[in-house]
Amino acid sequence: MDITKYQLNPQDHPGQDVYGVIGHPIAHSQSPVIHQFFAEQVKDSINYGRIFSELDAFKETVTQFFDRGGKGLNITVPFKLEAFEMAQKKTARAEIAQAANVLWLKNGILWCDNTDGIGFVRDLERLLHQKNIKPATAKVLILGAGGAAQGVIDPLMNIGITDISITNRTYVKAQELAKQFQGLQSISIEELEHQSSQFDLILNATATGLGDSSPIGLDLLKKITHPKTIAYDMVYGKETKFLRDAESLGLWAIDGLGMLVEQAADAFITWRNPSQALDIQGALNAVRASYKT
Repeated sequence: MDITKYQLNPQDHPGQDVYGVIGHPIAHSQSPVIHQFFAEQVKDSINYGRIFSELDAFKETVTQFFDRGGKGLNITVPFKLEAFEMAQKKTARAEIAQAANVLWLKNGILWCDNTDGIGFVRDLERLLHQKNIKPATAKVLILGAGGAAQGVIDPLMNIGITDISITNRTYVKAQELAKQFQGLQSISIEELEHQSSQFDLILNATATGLGDSSPIGLDLLKKITHPKTIAYDMVYGKETKFLRDAESLGLWAIDGLGMLVEQAADAFITWRNPSQALDIQGALNAVRASYKT
């Protein structure tokens, strides 16, 4: 990969406020399409690009971006925990999640927020309604215990979902999250294989979809689902193995595009405070159109 394509210097864009999304990998990110769409919709002039960071250079890359006049950053895998730790001020949502996907400077102070949860929940509520599943009765399994998972647990609880389990390849991380969130249950992959629970929603919050693997096998997925189960992968824009397996079982397989647009809208509002409501459906259409070009 030519990483020089993904180095954003705010000083190269005089007269514009510069924002970006930072990750490893980053070439797949559709955040620039979404934020440029919102900016054009509200007639706001910004420049928004992708930034690649080496795994051991996140703080250095972020510091350089803001030192050069950058205004704000979205954070994607695997840097959401580091972003939270780096920020000097944290919103209540970020404090609860202990992870951040948005950074910005305000009066010289680095702030962070977590809009993943609200973005996911807005998308999920629409899906649950279509399946006639009430949040209070929904049984949820989260795959993964990193920053992406941490960002959605409290928002799920806030809409009335009380039966939430979490599993992770490194089981101790799932156990640690279960201690952090009251009511969250940790369960190992081995325990899943030997129990008879069937979930209404299985959320893949791991980054396995960026490659071509799944955190659980097809046989286990079949065992813990029913015909109305929603299989949701936070990765978007590609048919992941997790989603392919779900489709082969006749499940409703959903990628994270709706969540991506919803969380981006919340970040854009924080940064730019537009005077009109953002066009969520229009942004979704713009991203889908970008896949065809």
